Amino acid sequence: MAEETIFSKIIRREIPSDIVYQDDLVTAFRDITPQAPTHILIVPNVLIPTVNDVTPEHELALGRLFTVAAKIAQQEGIAEDGYRLIMNCNRHSGQEVFHIHMHMVGGRPLGPLLVK
Repeated sequence: MAEETIFSKIIRREIPSDIVYQDDLVTAFRDITPQAPTHILIVPNVLIPTVNDVTPEHELALGRLFTVAAKIAQQEGIAEDGYRLIMNCNRHSGQEVFHIHMHMVGGRPLGPLLVK
């Protein structure tokens, strides 16, 4: 079993967080160091350390990440202008918390995906 993360504690509401959505499969909350006017993390409630650890049993929860992202984008008023969904895998990508999560960023033009 993977080691528990800060996200696990947020999901269980043991740590205060600005939760914008929660159901039996996923939880979404505002990033504490936002990189854009809207910066929300969407995480599966089950602990999956990295994308490399995904198995077929995770498909329903991971699909829910996207349907929840679309719902939140509408609620946040960023759906029409656009937003970016980012998932990092392991250290070279910048993954800091080893509980797979999707960053939803938007609310302003975001520029190029990668800097050369």
